[in-house]
Amino acid sequence: MQQNSEGKNTDGEKEKVWKKYQHLIVPGFLILALAISFFFILFRFDYLCGRVSHLQTILQPFILGGVMAYMLRMPCDFFEIRLKKHLPGRLRRHAASLAILLSLLGAFLILYLLISMVVPQMAASITSIVAQLPGAAAKAEKWLEESLADNSVMENYIQTAIDAVNQRVQTWAQSDLLPMLLTMVDGFAGTVSTVVGILMNLFISMVVCIYTLGSRKQFARQARAVLYSVCRPRWADYILDEVKFADKMFVGFFSGKILDSAIIGVICYVVSLVLGFPNAMLVSVIVGVTNIIPYFGPYIGAIPSALLILIVDPVKCVWFLVFIILLQQFDGNILGPRLLANSTGLSGFWVLFSVTVFSGLFGFVGILVGVPVFAVIYDLIRKLVVLGLKRNGKLEILRGESAGTETERSGRKK
Repeated sequence: MQQNSEGKNTDGEKEKVWKKYQHLIVPGFLILALAISFFFILFRFDYLCGRVSHLQTILQPFILGGVMAYMLRMPCDFFEIRLKKHLPGRLRRHAASLAILLSLLGAFLILYLLISMVVPQMAASITSIVAQLPGAAAKAEKWLEESLADNSVMENYIQTAIDAVNQRVQTWAQSDLLPMLLTMVDGFAGTVSTVVGILMNLFISMVVCIYTLGSRKQFARQARAVLYSVCRPRWADYILDEVKFADKMFVGFFSGKILDSAIIGVICYVVSLVLGFPNAMLVSVIVGVTNIIPYFGPYIGAIPSALLILIVDPVKCVWFLVFIILLQQFDGNILGPRLLANSTGLSGFWVLFSVTVFSGLFGFVGILVGVPVFAVIYDLIRKLVVLGLKRNGKLEILRGESAGTETERSGRKK
């Protein structure tokens, strides 16, 4: 009996010692593991980046297919709801498959109409520009000669510059252009294999898109089940709310921005035809497509469009620049806010910040998704700040800020 009591006392003392140092041992182990992981990532960063890039290349069809499925999700839901209401009983069970088929057919029809309308006129515009370039260069050279006829010094400088440019072009054609063409001929087989690989990825992406659309509800249930099995219900609810907010932000931003850019492109095309701007279709496509890019888009599209018009008619180029300024004012102050309806809730400063940072990190993809992604991050930080202020009893700081903002708005209205 005495031995048993001594054993129990020993076990009790060990348990007390473990409880006493548990709050130090577990965090210390986690800190050590994080430090080892950090140094491993730091010293093997290039290797890890290469592995991530390789994995991204392998998963590219699935990424593209997932993006396509996300874009077609809303029309697919729309068709499925309508088909379930109007189809008879036996065909109603095939509503989901028919909705996917109708969504894909609608997407292909829109792409076909855009290509059939835009590509021929763009090809004609490019052909006319190529045909007019020699005449425009000769006209510009003649204008320079006439303008500088009385100024021999400037004429000599200009002539020297023209000769230098011609010499540079001839050297480039011999040293760079010809080897490049020979390399292209030698690499024709590689080009064919690259094209075949792209087509194969597109086909796999289409299959992934169809499977994802067909299983989207099952994937949502599985993700919800995993979330609630890993997290507590309160945190799972928070995460689901943020996912819904992110979905609302992306859908609202991209649908509004695409519609806004399409309207701007149509307005630009109509006005270009009325005012007689050359290369109307090509210019309107450039203006409409670049308008999708937040903040910088209008300026990016205006520069090449103005150069295309300048080649043909310098006077109309000036009128085009005036029209573009008025069009962008209309888009930024009237059309854009009404269509987007402040979908992101970000100020102009944070839009500029998000586009600059994400474009530097992820390139063109960062330009497109930077604003909605930063809007989600901004919302998370805002909620964390509100929770911290509530915990510290300082929520009146935000209330005072909002009250001051409302006072300023009312003063501006008056």
